[in-house]
Amino acid sequence: MISQRQRALAFAVVASLAVAACGSSDKAADAVTPENVEMPAESALAPVDAAPVADSAAAASAAPTTTEGVAAAAGQAAADVAAAAAAAGADISPTPAPAKKP
Repeated sequence: MISQRQRALAFAVVASLAVAACGSSDKAADAVTPENVEMPAESALAPVDAAPVADSAAAASAAPTTTEGVAAAAGQAAADVAAAAAAAGADISPTPAPAKKP
């Protein structure tokens, strides 16, 4: 009778041979020519004629950089979350921590 260990070894050998059979013997360096690459380097490095455009929406929603601005933004975010929770009917009142047993 075949043991569990022998079955596992036989499965591993068969699986590794199956994976090895899926491979190809063609070497990538042999098949590459300038005509069959995805994009020639000249076209990838071509200069771009378009000028950058400022995004007014991004400037309006820029993150604050001062400590007071960050604190105000955090307070506003907390107020927004509390308002959304209250609108959803959630009980957001703080609950006391359970007493520790000695």
